[in-house]
Amino acid sequence: MTSATDEPYNSSLHSEETAETARNEVRWYAVQVASGCEKRVKTNLEQRIQTFDVSEKIVQVEIPHTPAVKIRKDGSRQQTEEKVFPGYVLVRMVMEDDTWQVVRNTSHVINFVGAEQKRGGSKSRGHVKPVPLGPSEVERIFKQTSEQEPIVKIDMATGDKIVVLSGPFKDFEGEVIEVSPERNKLKALLSIFGRDTPVELEFNQVEKQS
Repeated sequence: MTSATDEPYNSSLHSEETAETARNEVRWYAVQVASGCEKRVKTNLEQRIQTFDVSEKIVQVEIPHTPAVKIRKDGSRQQTEEKVFPGYVLVRMVMEDDTWQVVRNTSHVINFVGAEQKRGGSKSRGHVKPVPLGPSEVERIFKQTSEQEPIVKIDMATGDKIVVLSGPFKDFEGEVIEVSPERNKLKALLSIFGRDTPVELEFNQVEKQS
């Protein structure tokens, strides 16, 4: 995806044919936002849509996500969500000057994703023309969110230093060499009798060292 600059959208920069085709057509656009602010942008934008009375032109705001399962230290599982495109929000809208302004001036929005247009004879960056997502791309994105199996997540990765909390190796320290979320287990190298030995442990038997 191509990031965008701050200059306003200007429909006059389109060819007459493109402008005629795009006029009054509701399309999906990707909007780049500040990292970690996706939900905040969605909430603020939906409020601005009502405030500026453009609900007939900006009809949907989505943060594509897939189901995920987070495994806690005690081994319990928490249902959660995983963003498909961190740092982006999808907006289904008619692209006009007024709707551009409503989206672009929402807090934490960086800009629309699109094709950068250079100024004639200038080496400086031009403005970015928002480019709608293709129908097949939109279908793929939302199909992925509805059909993908839950992602299993755990706050433990290869190379992490751990200490064993229970079992025959209690108080041993080691390094994670393999993580198996689907089995709630990991393998770690523990120093036993002066030798690094791989040992399989339950998630709730260990704690990651800071």
